Amino acid sequence: MPGMIDLTVKDRELLALLGENARMPVATLAKRLGVSRTTAQARLERLERIGVIAGYGVRLSEAYASSLVRAHILVTIAPKSLSEVTAAMGKVQAVTELHSISGAFDLIAIIAAPSIAELDQRIDEIGAIEGVERTQSSIILSTRIAR
Repeated sequence: MPGMIDLTVKDRELLALLGENARMPVATLAKRLGVSRTTAQARLERLERIGVIAGYGVRLSEAYASSLVRAHILVTIAPKSLSEVTAAMGKVQAVTELHSISGAFDLIAIIAAPSIAELDQRIDEIGAIEGVERTQSSIILSTRIAR
């Protein structure tokens, strides 16, 4: 299939290890994968070069993450306003993820704030974006599975 990226089992194992800890030393990655350090480094560089690994990020501690109030915001947008709404939502710092979805809504945003009051302000900010016709919010009470 065009556009498909061919990954080996070891590539997927490497990605899983990096998902656990993106700062894991290459020597440790190699040992856990059962390959040489040179092989692990080459796989890592290949995954970066072909665009499978686009960058490395911060994983928040459970204590900090659980102190944030998070919500899913379902968004209906006006016709032909997707790029403008997406750009505007990208400027809302509380938006951690934005997805196009199927169904009655066009987008779902995942937002996080340190308090209910600030979360409410961010939801209002999203609702005020030119091209946003309607929002529906659901506060996340707890996370049962996170991978």
